[in-house]
Amino acid sequence: MTPQRQLVLDAVSELGHATPEAICAKVQEIAPAVNITTVYRTLDLLEQLGIVRHTHLGHGAPTYATGEHEHVHLVCHRCGTVDEVDADLLDDLAGTLARTAGFTLDPTHVALSGLCSRCESESDAEPVAQAAASGKESV
Repeated sequence: MTPQRQLVLDAVSELGHATPEAICAKVQEIAPAVNITTVYRTLDLLEQLGIVRHTHLGHGAPTYATGEHEHVHLVCHRCGTVDEVDADLLDDLAGTLARTAGFTLDPTHVALSGLCSRCESESDAEPVAQAAASGKESV
């Protein structure tokens, strides 16, 4: 493990879910000469070794976390909040996919998109607020 690779791994561990750009910025705080290409190559190697994994949390760059992160990501497509739940919650889906499609799901590499509870509550309140503003009752 070279010093640069160790710095990348340390940055991933410290930042949690981070893009390569954020990881590079963290590494450059200690080693300014390390460039983004080195970070990408190191992340690729660390992933091949099973030390880190990447997840696409939406559009844009993937995020990286250490391999010990065994969870499913819940991404709010309105506010961008990312929550985590146990991967075990997808056991029924994994079983169904295995039986019906012969597909083995890796639930720790999954991001589900939807609305977080806060945004969902705001969505439920909007029709009432709009009706009150217009002087009409909601049905």
